[in-house]
Amino acid sequence: MNTVLLIQVLYLVASVLFILGLRGLGDAETSRRGIQLAEVGMLLAVIATLLNQEIVSFTWIILGLIIGSAIGTAMALWIPMTKMPERIALSHAFGGLAVALVGVSEFYHHGGPNMTTLQMTATSFEVLLGALTFTGSLIAFGKLQGILPGRPLTYPGNNAINLTLLAAAFAGAIVVVFRPDMTVIFYGVTGLGLLLGVSLVLPIGGADMPVVICLLNSYAGLAAAATGFALGNNVLIICGALDGGSGFLLGVMMSKAMNRSFANVLFGAFGSVIETPKLGPGGPVAIPNEGSVDEAAEVLRAARSVIVVPGYGMAVSQAQHAVRDLANVLQGTGVTVRYAIHPVAGRMPGHMNVLLAEANVPYDQLFDLDDINDDFAATDVALVVGANDVVNPAAKTNPASPIFGMPVFNTDSAKTVIVLKRTMNPGFAGIENELFVRKNTMMVLGDAKKTISAFTSALKE
Repeated sequence: MNTVLLIQVLYLVASVLFILGLRGLGDAETSRRGIQLAEVGMLLAVIATLLNQEIVSFTWIILGLIIGSAIGTAMALWIPMTKMPERIALSHAFGGLAVALVGVSEFYHHGGPNMTTLQMTATSFEVLLGALTFTGSLIAFGKLQGILPGRPLTYPGNNAINLTLLAAAFAGAIVVVFRPDMTVIFYGVTGLGLLLGVSLVLPIGGADMPVVICLLNSYAGLAAAATGFALGNNVLIICGALDGGSGFLLGVMMSKAMNRSFANVLFGAFGSVIETPKLGPGGPVAIPNEGSVDEAAEVLRAARSVIVVPGYGMAVSQAQHAVRDLANVLQGTGVTVRYAIHPVAGRMPGHMNVLLAEANVPYDQLFDLDDINDDFAATDVALVVGANDVVNPAAKTNPASPIFGMPVFNTDSAKTVIVLKRTMNPGFAGIENELFVRKNTMMVLGDAKKTISAFTSALKE
């Protein structure tokens, strides 16, 4: 078998493994095997690429392999599972930058006039999407990490300017396809891509961050597919299409879970703080019923059924292991414990599933919104651990609320609701939560991990 044929065979096998890996991720029971298949596929793809006879020297490749492996290993070992959204945003940024640099390198070395129309088209959009993904992912990382404000950062004419920049970038990319000798416009498109990544993500609030993560993933995939066309690399085309398509579909599902459209996510500035009457002490409405650890523990001790509703607050306090320990104690006394997982709880798709899986919570105890929502009315205790907007009754009852129509859990229909939060501050949507002042709700303020550990200790005693 000659080298060219061997490379194509390895690429084909790698592509099949990527498809099987993606399919495996569709179910919790097969997700680990899916990841392993994808890893083998990536190894084969790398080996096939290194067999390319056009490689002149392996010096820089080996150096990059060592540095990249060191960075990847450090990230895998030291970044906690609670920081997965931030890590994924950084990975998207690195991927976008790599794609953009490959496009610039191709244009610089081969020259636009020497490239075919297909190659020039792919290279133009590869650089545009790669640059946009790079800076957009960095802004998303800044918002997730708290370096930048989580609220939308807008200014007068924000949407009009963004649309103008987007139109100019696409127009420039098209011009370069027909006039590949216009180097200045090519690099101008690259600069507009970098600027667009900043201007498009800054106005998006924390409430829409799960969808932003999906969209950035889709952009990175499309950029990789364009790279494949520019380089004539089949595995990049297939992988990029898989990544771009799955990211887009996941974004659609996330938007549906929030009862919002892509247009609203990108241009609605959802997440701004709404001026509403305060629910806390001194406010004109109602004062939350704040309870102690001992009082909440007594409620749990008397319960026969408990539904845990985790949210981003559980990730912040890293309370997933404490939640599992509490569930084990409750189940030891005959209490039925289940977990209600909202599609957009946390800051990335599947965020709560990942954290609970890390804590070895059995998969069969995790239920989606549609599967468990009707069971709250027959539940003794709904234990809300750091969740906010996904349990806000205003989404069902208040047409004036910005989250009205968003599918939320019916936690308010449980006999007793215990809400664990650090403070009375609003969630990602920036609005007050009516659940906190309901008569059947008990607020226990403080660090969720410490509070749940105190519950466990009290129940053991």
